[in-house]
Amino acid sequence: ADGAVRTLETRHIVIATGSEVMPLAGVAVDEQRVVSSTGALALTEVPKRLLVVGGGYIGLELGSVWRRLGSEVTVVEFLDRIAPGLDGEVGKQFQRILTRQGIAFRLSTKVVGVERSGDALKVQVEPAGGGPTQTIETDVLLVSIGRRPYTEGLGLEAAGVARDARGRVATDAGFRTNVDGIWAIGDCREGAMLAHKAEDEAVACAENIAGRTGHVNYEAIPSVVYTAPEVAAVGRTEEELKAAGIAYKVGKFPFTANARAKTIAATEGFVKVLADAKTDRVLGVHILGAEAGNLIAEAALAIEFGAASEDIARTCHAHPTLSEALRQAAMAVEGWTMQM
Repeated sequence: ADGAVRTLETRHIVIATGSEVMPLAGVAVDEQRVVSSTGALALTEVPKRLLVVGGGYIGLELGSVWRRLGSEVTVVEFLDRIAPGLDGEVGKQFQRILTRQGIAFRLSTKVVGVERSGDALKVQVEPAGGGPTQTIETDVLLVSIGRRPYTEGLGLEAAGVARDARGRVATDAGFRTNVDGIWAIGDCREGAMLAHKAEDEAVACAENIAGRTGHVNYEAIPSVVYTAPEVAAVGRTEEELKAAGIAYKVGKFPFTANARAKTIAATEGFVKVLADAKTDRVLGVHILGAEAGNLIAEAALAIEFGAASEDIARTCHAHPTLSEALRQAAMAVEGWTMQM
């Protein structure tokens, strides 16, 4: 902070600089009226109108919060669906729920400009594939089109550390860069930008530095969308299994049939289990509903240990709990759901 330069000597360096907000070309963020996710958390009053650019996890989470606080929320997304990383069926139901909550969606649409007009912002949008421009007025514009690795200004070039085509620090599976003694973990390298994924990588990297064998099973890394209700997933989606030519079975169970969900008036959503058609091994679990972020841990454990859907189905779950929905979905893989 005082401008002094110090030289440190060490045998190992771990680059863990994380990520930063992805800018939107032609739109200047001032963190007052045009905000990033950081600025959206610092707003001192509820905006009457909020326009969210980007239908990914962070944009939906913040849009959901401000909608529940009273804002009129519109989400503009370049793609033809929100949260594109989600299982397709889950994503469609998720959008229907958010729409019922009052969030408006403009899909296959891009923002091409922003003008200030008194106390309002005039946002110019047009179809993603090109077409006539329309104007949407809003009070606050949230730019949430993703994040990018924070790798600029670190002196990587001077150290000879290679980066990939997307600017990420290039590493092997053991988190080693091309320079001996320099490692990288988390958002600044390839993979999902998730805090818990980075934490697991940090442990594995430390083990490798210590001469042990560190490993992260990326198939068992869960992801959560912290909206209301939540969405959580681990493993493969149906679309991924189809693309890979993997034969699979599906089991689903709605929260409308779950006793605990009924008692807490949280019956929106469902649990979906995907299992290998031959071995019954759990390949993916997707949860849309209350406490999905907590419920997904059991599914991550199942994938980590190579469990079959029948293993979950035959494991006693306390009644009445939301976790029973996962068991019932696992039962449904073989068609023997009991609580429907």
